[in-house]
Amino acid sequence: MMNKSLIEEAEIFVKSRLGNDITGHDWFHIDRVRKMAIHIACEEHKGHLPTIELAALLHDIPDRKLHESKADGWRIMNDWFLHSNMDNETVDKITAIIDSISFSKGQIALPSIEAKIVQDADRLDAIGAIGVARTFAYGGSVGNPIYHPDLDTIEAKQSTIQHFYDKLLKIADQLHTNTAKELAKKRHQYMQEFLQQFYIEWDVRL
Repeated sequence: MMNKSLIEEAEIFVKSRLGNDITGHDWFHIDRVRKMAIHIACEEHKGHLPTIELAALLHDIPDRKLHESKADGWRIMNDWFLHSNMDNETVDKITAIIDSISFSKGQIALPSIEAKIVQDADRLDAIGAIGVARTFAYGGSVGNPIYHPDLDTIEAKQSTIQHFYDKLLKIADQLHTNTAKELAKKRHQYMQEFLQQFYIEWDVRL
């Protein structure tokens, strides 16, 4: 059973874990994803709203990028589940959503409409103006160069600009809901325009 107090507990937990994050996975990102997921669900008239909201709030807690290992992230997540008094069925639903929506999972079949909605909301926050800002925040946090024309794309350390081609420019075509697809159009166009301007300024010819 899910209630308002559980949502509030999740908010407090997430703020305590991600409130000071500098990689683009901070509380403000979480809150935007939560609000966007609820918006998509309402526009589509699909999904169980409390499940969607809770999964959106918790989706980055076990993120591998934010921990020494994937196991560390899930240990933190499972410890919170244990102390939240959440019923096992809800824990299983939230776990399935969080475990399936990462971009690194590829185009796998998602377990529910709730997972599709939360993934769409999370991916919308990865594109557009905020997506550009978050991408450079994360790249800087892990020491990636902004851009290197000769950087071998098979190396582990890629430029932040390369990330646009590896991930961000693919997102608009991988969304599930009509609401998200429509919202993605301007955000995708903005990224394309940003890259065009970036290359103009990079190749200075006065």
